[in-house]
Amino acid sequence: MCALVEANLDLCQIPEDETVVLQAEATDFLHRQLRHSAEPWDIVFFDPPYAADYLTVLDNFGREAASLLGENGLLIVEHHHKNKLKDEVGKILRVRTLKQGDSALSFYEINP
Repeated sequence: MCALVEANLDLCQIPEDETVVLQAEATDFLHRQLRHSAEPWDIVFFDPPYAADYLTVLDNFGREAASLLGENGLLIVEHHHKNKLKDEVGKILRVRTLKQGDSALSFYEINP
C-alpha cells in the first residue's frame, strides 16, 4: 500500500522530502509519536478497514490534538457512509463530510 501512495505522490510531483508515508497500527503509532514529542502534522489521512473501531483513534486525536495536529492541521477519516462518526471528539471538530459512493470522508480540525 505504501508503494501506491508513494507512486501517487510522485505523479503529483510532491517532493519526497516534504512527505512521510508509513503503514502501522494507528493507536500504537500515535502513542509512539506522543512519547517522542514529534512535530505535529499538517495532514493526516486515517483509512482503517471499515470494520475497525474508529473511536479509539479519534479519542487519541481529540485528547492530544495540539500535539498531533499543527495549528491548521487536518485529520481526514475515510469510513463507510453508514458509519456515523461523532461531530466533536475532545478538541477536534468535524468541519465537512464528503460522500463518495459507499465511502465517506470526514474532515476534522482543532476546535478553536
